[in-house]
Amino acid sequence: MTIAAPRSPKTRTTKAKSRAAKAKKRAAKSKPAAFVYVLGSFHKGRYISYVGWTNDVTQRLAKHNNGTGARSTRGRAWTLLHTEPFQTRNEAMSREWHLKRDRAFRKKLMDAVRAASRGADVSSPLPVVTGRGRIAKQSG
Repeated sequence: MTIAAPRSPKTRTTKAKSRAAKAKKRAAKSKPAAFVYVLGSFHKGRYISYVGWTNDVTQRLAKHNNGTGARSTRGRAWTLLHTEPFQTRNEAMSREWHLKRDRAFRKKLMDAVRAASRGADVSSPLPVVTGRGRIAKQSG
């Protein structure tokens, strides 16, 4: 009868650490799991905005415009103003919470859209919004 030598605890922790490192690498390479978005609308003489999070931005925008989205967005034509990708749902929900309270950022987005809609050149594109809410300067 042969008795197997017991495994050392060091071997187990090393394997667990390498598995965790591989999982982190996979998560870093994968697509964003969630998005935070800002919508804008001109309704009854005023500009309004809406902030939310989703897994699929285009599908969610379609729901808002069809009247099956959030109750506060029904009956309006919405335009996508800004999106931010996140790896986890919790990160997206946290950013949504902060954006809902950041009136200055939302106002800056709406002012940029309003300026573009009033401009003499109707073919001018909407402002380009880069990550974390910075509006890029347009050349031209």
